[in-house]
Amino acid sequence: MAPGERAGEEIEVTLTEPSGRLDRALADALPAFSRARLQALMGEGAISRDGAPVTDPSARAAPGLYRVVVPAPLPPEPTPEDLSLAVLFEDAHLIVIDKPAGMSAHPAPGSETGTLVNALIHHCGASLSGIGGVARPGIVHRLDKLTSGVMVAAKTDIAHRGLSALFAAHDIERIYIALTRGAPSPGRGTIATRLGRSPGNRKKMAVLRSGGREAITHYEVQAAFGAAEKPLAARVACRLETGRTHQIRVHLAHKGSPCLGDPAYGSGPPAPAVKAAITEAGLARQALHAAVLGFQHPVTGERLRFETAPPPDMSRLEQALLAL
Repeated sequence: MAPGERAGEEIEVTLTEPSGRLDRALADALPAFSRARLQALMGEGAISRDGAPVTDPSARAAPGLYRVVVPAPLPPEPTPEDLSLAVLFEDAHLIVIDKPAGMSAHPAPGSETGTLVNALIHHCGASLSGIGGVARPGIVHRLDKLTSGVMVAAKTDIAHRGLSALFAAHDIERIYIALTRGAPSPGRGTIATRLGRSPGNRKKMAVLRSGGREAITHYEVQAAFGAAEKPLAARVACRLETGRTHQIRVHLAHKGSPCLGDPAYGSGPPAPAVKAAITEAGLARQALHAAVLGFQHPVTGERLRFETAPPPDMSRLEQALLAL
Protein backbone atom coordinates (compact mmCIF):
# COMPACT_ATOMS: atom_id res chain seq x y z
CA MET A 1 0.00 0.00 0.00
CA ALA A 2 1.06 3.58 -0.55
CA PRO A 3 1.63 5.99 2.35
CA GLY A 4 -1.70 7.24 3.65
CA GLU A 5 -3.64 4.17 2.51
CA ARG A 6 -5.50 1.93 4.94
CA ALA A 7 -6.58 -1.59 4.01
CA GLY A 8 -10.32 -1.97 3.58
CA GLU A 9 -10.85 1.79 3.45
CA GLU A 10 -13.35 3.19 0.95
CA ILE A 11 -12.52 6.66 -0.32
CA GLU A 12 -15.00 8.79 -2.23
CA VAL A 13 -14.28 11.86 -4.30
CA THR A 14 -16.52 13.84 -6.64
CA LEU A 15 -15.04 15.19 -9.86
CA THR A 16 -17.16 18.08 -11.10
CA GLU A 17 -15.28 19.49 -14.10
CA PRO A 18 -12.36 17.10 -14.72
CA SER A 19 -10.12 17.30 -17.76
CA GLY A 20 -7.52 15.07 -19.35
CA ARG A 21 -6.81 11.43 -18.49
CA LEU A 22 -8.77 9.75 -15.72
CA ASP A 23 -5.72 8.53 -13.78
CA ARG A 24 -4.23 12.04 -13.78
CA ALA A 25 -7.50 13.66 -12.68
CA LEU A 26 -7.89 11.19 -9.82
CA ALA A 27 -4.26 11.56 -8.78
CA ASP A 28 -4.78 15.34 -8.58
CA ALA A 29 -7.90 14.83 -6.45
CA LEU A 30 -6.37 12.08 -4.29
CA PRO A 31 -2.78 13.09 -3.47
CA ALA A 32 -2.25 9.95 -1.32
CA PHE A 33 -2.37 7.86 -4.51
CA SER A 34 0.16 7.89 -7.32
CA ARG A 35 -0.99 7.50 -10.90
CA ALA A 36 0.68 4.08 -11.02
CA ARG A 37 -1.19 2.98 -7.89
CA LEU A 38 -4.50 4.20 -9.31
CA GLN A 39 -3.82 2.35 -12.56
CA ALA A 40 -3.19 -0.85 -10.61
CA LEU A 41 -6.37 -0.39 -8.56
CA MET A 42 -8.38 0.11 -11.77
CA GLY A 43 -6.93 -3.11 -13.11
CA GLU A 44 -8.16 -4.87 -9.96
CA GLY A 45 -11.66 -3.44 -10.35
CA ALA A 46 -11.28 -1.41 -7.16
CA ILE A 47 -12.36 1.97 -8.58
CA SER A 48 -15.89 2.82 -9.69
CA ARG A 49 -17.76 5.87 -10.95
CA ASP A 50 -21.39 6.23 -9.91
CA GLY A 51 -21.37 2.54 -9.01
CA ALA A 52 -19.90 1.25 -12.31
CA PRO A 53 -16.30 -0.05 -12.42
CA VAL A 54 -13.78 2.03 -14.38
CA THR A 55 -10.90 0.08 -15.88
CA ASP A 56 -9.22 2.32 -18.46
CA PRO A 57 -6.81 4.80 -16.83
CA SER A 58 -6.19 6.55 -20.17
CA ALA A 59 -9.89 7.28 -20.71
CA ARG A 60 -10.99 10.88 -20.59
CA ALA A 61 -12.08 11.82 -17.08
CA ALA A 62 -15.83 12.21 -16.67
CA PRO A 63 -17.75 13.98 -13.90
CA GLY A 64 -19.19 11.80 -11.17
CA LEU A 65 -18.75 10.22 -7.76
CA TYR A 66 -15.68 7.99 -7.68
CA ARG A 67 -15.15 5.33 -5.04
CA VAL A 68 -11.74 3.74 -4.35
CA VAL A 69 -11.68 0.51 -2.33
CA VAL A 70 -8.22 -0.12 -0.87
CA PRO A 71 -7.58 -3.89 -0.80
CA ALA A 72 -5.97 -5.63 2.14
CA PRO A 73 -2.21 -6.06 1.68
CA LEU A 74 -0.75 -9.46 0.91
CA PRO A 75 2.02 -10.93 3.04
CA PRO A 76 5.20 -9.12 1.94
CA GLU A 77 7.20 -12.26 1.24
CA PRO A 78 5.71 -15.65 0.36
CA THR A 79 7.28 -18.53 2.23
CA PRO A 80 8.98 -21.46 0.50
CA GLU A 81 6.93 -24.66 0.43
CA ASP A 82 8.10 -28.11 -0.62
CA LEU A 83 5.36 -28.77 -3.16
CA SER A 84 5.53 -31.23 -6.03
CA LEU A 85 6.32 -29.62 -9.39
CA ALA A 86 6.09 -31.28 -12.80
CA VAL A 87 9.18 -29.66 -14.35
CA LEU A 88 9.28 -29.82 -18.16
CA PHE A 89 12.46 -27.75 -18.62
CA GLU A 90 14.90 -25.88 -16.42
CA ASP A 91 18.16 -24.05 -16.90
CA ALA A 92 19.95 -21.20 -15.16
CA HIS A 93 17.48 -18.63 -16.50
CA LEU A 94 13.98 -20.10 -16.55
CA ILE A 95 11.80 -23.01 -15.55
CA VAL A 96 8.81 -24.51 -17.37
CA ILE A 97 6.24 -26.50 -15.42
CA ASP A 98 2.97 -28.31 -16.00
CA LYS A 99 0.74 -26.61 -13.43
CA PRO A 100 -1.99 -28.75 -11.90
CA ALA A 101 -5.55 -27.51 -11.60
CA GLY A 102 -6.17 -26.14 -8.12
CA MET A 103 -2.81 -24.38 -7.75
CA SER A 104 -2.82 -20.58 -7.88
CA ALA A 105 0.02 -18.89 -9.71
CA HIS A 106 0.83 -16.54 -6.83
CA PRO A 107 -0.48 -15.61 -3.37
CA ALA A 108 -3.74 -13.67 -3.26
CA PRO A 109 -6.54 -13.22 -0.72
CA GLY A 110 -7.91 -16.68 -0.05
CA SER A 111 -4.88 -18.42 -1.59
CA GLU A 112 -1.95 -17.22 0.51
CA THR A 113 -0.17 -20.60 0.51
CA GLY A 114 0.17 -23.62 -1.73
CA THR A 115 0.81 -21.48 -4.81
CA LEU A 116 3.26 -21.88 -7.64
CA VAL A 117 5.31 -19.02 -6.19
CA ASN A 118 5.62 -20.83 -2.86
CA ALA A 119 6.81 -23.94 -4.70
CA LEU A 120 9.22 -22.01 -6.93
CA ILE A 121 10.82 -20.22 -3.98
CA HIS A 122 11.56 -23.60 -2.42
CA HIS A 123 12.70 -25.18 -5.69
CA CYS A 124 14.76 -22.31 -7.12
CA GLY A 125 15.94 -20.62 -3.95
CA ALA A 126 17.79 -17.33 -4.27
CA SER A 127 18.04 -17.61 -8.06
CA LEU A 128 14.38 -16.66 -8.61
CA SER A 129 13.90 -13.35 -10.41
CA GLY A 130 12.62 -10.51 -8.26
CA ILE A 131 11.37 -8.21 -11.02
CA GLY A 132 7.80 -9.38 -10.47
CA GLY A 133 7.90 -8.03 -6.91
CA VAL A 134 8.20 -9.87 -3.63
CA ALA A 135 4.69 -11.37 -3.94
CA ARG A 136 5.15 -12.58 -7.52
CA PRO A 137 8.82 -13.44 -8.04
CA GLY A 138 9.49 -15.03 -11.41
CA ILE A 139 5.89 -14.78 -12.62
CA VAL A 140 5.50 -13.36 -16.14
CA HIS A 141 2.07 -14.81 -17.00
CA ARG A 142 -0.68 -16.67 -15.19
CA LEU A 143 -3.10 -19.50 -15.53
CA ASP A 144 -6.34 -19.43 -13.57
CA LYS A 145 -6.24 -21.47 -10.39
CA LEU A 146 -8.57 -24.11 -11.85
CA THR A 147 -6.88 -24.21 -15.26
CA SER A 148 -4.12 -26.76 -15.77
CA GLY A 149 -1.17 -26.64 -18.15
CA VAL A 150 2.16 -25.28 -19.22
CA MET A 151 3.64 -22.18 -17.56
CA VAL A 152 7.06 -20.56 -17.69
CA ALA A 153 8.70 -18.61 -14.84
CA ALA A 154 11.88 -16.55 -14.85
CA LYS A 155 14.81 -17.36 -12.60
CA THR A 156 16.90 -14.31 -13.55
CA ASP A 157 16.07 -10.68 -14.18
CA ILE A 158 17.33 -10.80 -17.77
CA ALA A 159 15.03 -13.75 -18.49
CA HIS A 160 12.13 -11.96 -16.79
CA ARG A 161 12.60 -8.86 -18.96
CA GLY A 162 12.95 -10.96 -22.11
CA LEU A 163 9.91 -13.13 -21.44
CA SER A 164 7.81 -10.10 -20.50
CA ALA A 165 8.76 -8.48 -23.81
CA LEU A 166 7.73 -11.61 -25.73
CA PHE A 167 4.35 -11.72 -24.00
CA ALA A 168 3.82 -7.99 -24.55
CA ALA A 169 4.57 -8.42 -28.27
CA HIS A 170 2.30 -11.51 -28.46
CA ASP A 171 5.33 -13.42 -29.74
CA ILE A 172 4.39 -16.55 -27.79
CA GLU A 173 2.68 -19.69 -29.06
CA ARG A 174 -0.15 -20.56 -26.69
CA ILE A 175 -2.73 -23.23 -27.46
CA TYR A 176 -5.42 -24.34 -25.01
CA ILE A 177 -7.75 -27.32 -25.15
CA ALA A 178 -11.31 -26.76 -23.93
CA LEU A 179 -14.25 -29.11 -23.59
CA THR A 180 -17.34 -27.01 -24.22
CA ARG A 181 -21.11 -27.11 -23.88
CA GLY A 182 -22.31 -27.50 -27.44
CA ALA A 183 -19.92 -26.44 -30.21
CA PRO A 184 -19.09 -22.92 -31.37
CA SER A 185 -20.32 -22.13 -34.86
CA PRO A 186 -18.74 -21.91 -37.34
CA GLY A 187 -16.34 -24.73 -36.48
CA ARG A 188 -13.30 -22.53 -37.03
CA GLY A 189 -12.91 -18.80 -36.60
CA THR A 190 -11.59 -15.81 -34.70
CA ILE A 191 -13.23 -14.09 -31.75
CA ALA A 192 -12.16 -10.43 -31.50
CA THR A 193 -13.73 -8.25 -28.79
CA ARG A 194 -12.97 -5.75 -26.06
CA LEU A 195 -12.61 -7.35 -22.63
CA GLY A 196 -12.85 -5.64 -19.27
CA ARG A 197 -14.37 -5.92 -15.82
CA SER A 198 -18.05 -6.80 -15.85
CA PRO A 199 -20.17 -3.76 -14.95
CA GLY A 200 -22.38 -6.05 -12.84
CA ASN A 201 -19.66 -8.03 -11.07
CA ARG A 202 -16.12 -6.65 -10.82
CA LYS A 203 -14.77 -10.12 -10.01
CA LYS A 204 -15.72 -11.27 -13.51
CA MET A 205 -14.61 -10.22 -16.97
CA ALA A 206 -17.00 -9.43 -19.81
CA VAL A 207 -17.18 -8.50 -23.48
CA LEU A 208 -17.57 -4.72 -23.61
CA ARG A 209 -18.85 -2.44 -26.36
CA SER A 210 -16.26 0.17 -25.44
CA GLY A 211 -13.33 0.46 -23.07
CA GLY A 212 -11.47 -2.56 -21.81
CA ARG A 213 -8.67 -4.06 -23.91
CA GLU A 214 -8.53 -5.78 -27.27
CA ALA A 215 -8.78 -9.57 -27.00
CA ILE A 216 -8.31 -12.00 -29.89
CA THR A 217 -8.79 -15.77 -29.78
CA HIS A 218 -8.49 -18.13 -32.76
CA TYR A 219 -10.43 -21.36 -32.28
CA GLU A 220 -11.06 -24.67 -34.05
CA VAL A 221 -13.49 -27.44 -33.16
CA GLN A 222 -11.41 -30.63 -33.12
CA ALA A 223 -14.23 -33.01 -32.23
CA ALA A 224 -17.97 -32.77 -31.62
CA PHE A 225 -19.94 -35.12 -29.38
CA GLY A 226 -23.57 -36.08 -29.82
CA ALA A 227 -25.80 -35.44 -32.82
CA ALA A 228 -23.88 -33.95 -35.75
CA GLU A 229 -26.57 -31.33 -36.44
CA LYS A 230 -26.60 -30.14 -32.83
CA PRO A 231 -23.59 -31.34 -30.79
CA LEU A 232 -24.02 -31.61 -27.04
CA ALA A 233 -20.32 -30.91 -26.40
CA ALA A 234 -17.07 -30.35 -28.23
CA ARG A 235 -13.29 -30.38 -27.93
CA VAL A 236 -12.03 -26.97 -29.02
CA ALA A 237 -8.45 -25.82 -29.59
CA CYS A 238 -7.95 -22.12 -28.81
CA ARG A 239 -4.87 -20.18 -29.89
CA LEU A 240 -4.31 -16.94 -28.05
CA GLU A 241 -3.22 -13.87 -29.96
CA THR A 242 -3.66 -11.74 -26.84
CA GLY A 243 -3.69 -12.93 -23.24
CA ARG A 244 -6.31 -11.13 -21.20
CA THR A 245 -7.71 -12.30 -17.88
CA HIS A 246 -10.20 -15.17 -18.41
CA GLN A 247 -10.00 -14.51 -22.17
CA ILE A 248 -10.78 -18.00 -23.48
CA ARG A 249 -13.48 -18.64 -20.90
CA VAL A 250 -15.26 -15.36 -21.69
CA HIS A 251 -14.85 -15.74 -25.45
CA LEU A 252 -16.21 -19.28 -25.56
CA ALA A 253 -19.16 -18.24 -23.39
CA HIS A 254 -19.68 -15.27 -25.74
CA LYS A 255 -19.97 -17.77 -28.62
CA GLY A 256 -22.60 -19.71 -26.67
CA SER A 257 -20.28 -22.63 -25.86
CA PRO A 258 -18.75 -22.09 -22.42
CA CYS A 259 -16.20 -24.45 -20.93
CA LEU A 260 -17.86 -27.39 -19.23
CA GLY A 261 -17.72 -27.07 -15.45
CA ASP A 262 -16.93 -23.34 -15.55
CA PRO A 263 -18.16 -21.93 -12.22
CA ALA A 264 -18.15 -18.30 -13.40
CA TYR A 265 -19.03 -18.30 -17.09
CA GLY A 266 -20.99 -21.55 -17.49
CA SER A 267 -24.28 -19.66 -18.11
CA GLY A 268 -26.65 -22.59 -17.66
CA PRO A 269 -26.47 -26.36 -17.19
CA PRO A 270 -25.36 -28.72 -19.96
CA ALA A 271 -27.58 -31.48 -21.37
CA PRO A 272 -28.38 -34.22 -18.85
CA ALA A 273 -26.11 -36.71 -20.64
CA VAL A 274 -23.22 -34.26 -20.53
CA LYS A 275 -23.91 -33.47 -16.88
CA ALA A 276 -23.79 -37.20 -16.11
CA ALA A 277 -20.49 -37.48 -18.00
CA ILE A 278 -19.03 -34.64 -15.92
CA THR A 279 -20.06 -36.40 -12.72
CA GLU A 280 -18.68 -39.72 -13.94
CA ALA A 281 -15.34 -38.11 -14.88
CA GLY A 282 -15.04 -36.32 -11.53
CA LEU A 283 -14.51 -32.92 -13.17
CA ALA A 284 -14.77 -30.21 -10.52
CA ARG A 285 -13.48 -27.20 -12.46
CA GLN A 286 -13.60 -25.60 -15.90
CA ALA A 287 -12.47 -28.06 -18.59
CA LEU A 288 -9.58 -25.93 -19.84
CA HIS A 289 -5.94 -26.96 -20.26
CA ALA A 290 -2.97 -24.92 -21.49
CA ALA A 291 -1.58 -27.58 -23.81
CA VAL A 292 1.16 -25.76 -25.78
CA LEU A 293 3.65 -23.05 -24.90
CA GLY A 294 6.30 -22.09 -27.43
CA PHE A 295 8.78 -19.22 -27.40
CA GLN A 296 12.33 -18.17 -28.13
CA HIS A 297 14.60 -18.49 -25.10
CA PRO A 298 15.17 -14.86 -24.01
CA VAL A 299 18.89 -15.47 -23.26
CA THR A 300 20.15 -18.29 -25.48
CA GLY A 301 17.88 -17.63 -28.45
CA GLU A 302 16.92 -21.33 -28.65
CA ARG A 303 13.41 -22.05 -29.92
CA LEU A 304 11.50 -23.94 -27.22
CA ARG A 305 8.12 -25.62 -27.46
CA PHE A 306 6.33 -27.65 -24.78
CA GLU A 307 3.15 -29.67 -25.08
CA THR A 308 1.28 -31.64 -22.45
CA ALA A 309 -1.89 -33.72 -22.62
CA PRO A 310 -4.96 -32.73 -20.61
CA PRO A 311 -4.93 -34.22 -17.08
CA PRO A 312 -7.01 -37.27 -16.06
CA ASP A 313 -10.22 -35.40 -15.20
CA MET A 314 -10.47 -33.90 -18.69
CA SER A 315 -9.31 -37.12 -20.37
CA ARG A 316 -11.97 -39.13 -18.53
CA LEU A 317 -14.61 -36.58 -19.49
CA GLU A 318 -13.62 -36.69 -23.15
CA GLN A 319 -13.83 -40.48 -23.14
CA ALA A 320 -17.29 -40.29 -21.57
CA LEU A 321 -18.39 -37.72 -24.16
CA LEU A 322 -17.35 -40.06 -26.98
CA ALA A 323 -20.21 -42.35 -25.94
CA LEU A 324 -22.89 -39.67 -26.49
